[in-house]
Amino acid sequence: MRTKNYRHLFFDLDHTLWDFERNSHETLRDLFDELQLQSQGIADFELFIERYEFHNKYCWIQYRNGRMKKEEVRVNRFIYALADFHIERKDIVYTLSDLYIQRSPEKRNLIEGATEVLEALRPAYQLHIITNGFEEVQFRKLRNTGLLPYFDKIVTSERAGALKPSPRIFEFALESASASCSESVYIGDNLEADMLGARNAGLDQVYFNPEARPHGEKLTYEVQSLSGLISIFI
Repeated sequence: MRTKNYRHLFFDLDHTLWDFERNSHETLRDLFDELQLQSQGIADFELFIERYEFHNKYCWIQYRNGRMKKEEVRVNRFIYALADFHIERKDIVYTLSDLYIQRSPEKRNLIEGATEVLEALRPAYQLHIITNGFEEVQFRKLRNTGLLPYFDKIVTSERAGALKPSPRIFEFALESASASCSESVYIGDNLEADMLGARNAGLDQVYFNPEARPHGEKLTYEVQSLSGLISIFI
């Protein structure tokens, strides 16, 4: 049952509603086969995905800290991953980068319960998105999965001019939604960018922690499934 008089629920998108891992893996598997990367010296797809994810995480941290630009993230993660297999062909790098950006937002896998939970919450709350993802890509994900109509405001880091965990992106989102901190809560999966960012901006938080990762932070709420939001907000 409700514990506070919230009116606005702000959601993260990737890893919280849109199943980033599954959608990314499916896209990269398709490209691995289509571009015949095994013939280039990558013996196994699982090795390729492991190196890609390692470098993708690094590039996103650099982007979040202002040390890498959007265009560099898109290309560098593939440059670094292929370099681990001694592949330095720029044509493959740019083809991978372009096709990944084109195709991954077309994938429609959602975190279990996403649509059902949004259906339950929508009549009682104004729902919004705050995401560090690239603007054109995030809107395509929302449209292709049918999630776009659930949300009143979509705030990306590009539009706000700041990345989570900066308080500026949360403040921008609150202003855009004509919402106050006291009537708002943020729901996300990343402890630093989402939870600590929201807390530092003065918002209550719901940590979506499906793997029950241990931590020592004092957060407002924590759930291991999206269905757990029903018990908090309905």
